[in-house]
Amino acid sequence: MDLGAWPRVPLAHLPTPLEPMDRLRRALGTERAVWVKRDDATGLAGGGNKTRKLEYLAAEAKAAGADWLVTTGGVQSNHARQTAAAAARLGMGCDLVLTRAVPDRDAGYESTGNVQLDHLLGAHVQIHPVGTDRGEAMDAVAARRRVQGHTPFVIPTGGSTETGALGYVRAALELVNQAVDRDLAIGTIVVPASSGGTLAGLLVGLHALNHSARVIGIDVEADAATTRRTVAGLAASTARRLGVEPPPGERLHIEGAHAGPAYGIPTDATLAAARMAARTEGLVLDPVYSAKAMAGLLHGLDTGALAGEGAVVFVHTGGLPGLFAYPEAAGPAA
Repeated sequence: MDLGAWPRVPLAHLPTPLEPMDRLRRALGTERAVWVKRDDATGLAGGGNKTRKLEYLAAEAKAAGADWLVTTGGVQSNHARQTAAAAARLGMGCDLVLTRAVPDRDAGYESTGNVQLDHLLGAHVQIHPVGTDRGEAMDAVAARRRVQGHTPFVIPTGGSTETGALGYVRAALELVNQAVDRDLAIGTIVVPASSGGTLAGLLVGLHALNHSARVIGIDVEADAATTRRTVAGLAASTARRLGVEPPPGERLHIEGAHAGPAYGIPTDATLAAARMAARTEGLVLDPVYSAKAMAGLLHGLDTGALAGEGAVVFVHTGGLPGLFAYPEAAGPAA
């Protein structure tokens, strides 16, 4: 598996740290080692997992002669914020087509957190109603930019294309190398699952490396069946692109019990997981992705669903700015 054949624009601080979570482990009363892969520490405009994808997507855009990035997501999209930052870093323009994917939030939801950073980074932000066809809206924006003489490059939700997934194929190699350096046997990896590129890339990379770790995606969309299909399809097409064997279906584990009623709506367990991570490890999670994944990890360790050999590694995908759109996450003082 030669990732050197694929162009990449360095945007992230790599490798990201791999750290033990011993205080959290003791609070849970488990002897099993629990570690965190700190992809919240990729650095670009607050960091997060999407920067790994954007290293390859931006290179693809540059190779196509693009001078403008167009992407989409929910109002508090971490991917949109990191895309705006990548565009600023590379001297490109940026349009963000955001949709009201989360109901019943107060007016401040559209002016704080990631949205505030989007504007700071110089992106042109459009906010559309729920149900807007994101692809059509991006195509319309791209068409206007072409009329203005620009060459836009359209990036789908989450940067989850075969190109974007290469960022997490590379992350799998990075993680395995770090584990070897620490003499750490990884048995299970837990990661949020939504648009699919992070989980698909990890699966492809680990399978190509013949690493046996079980990878569990915690669905955050409240639609585990669709998430499973999305990840499976992207993993297969990414593997074909790399010329490696696709991971078999039995390697794909999607856990749907922790998503809550809908995308972007935290449950009591979501908020409790965020507080536990913060108050035991100083680890800040967001209520949309990483705290739901942590809730799945805590539940799995508590019930024995994550029983097995080797360490459990939690992939922290970032999302700190979005936390400020959820003031209820802090809760009372411990």
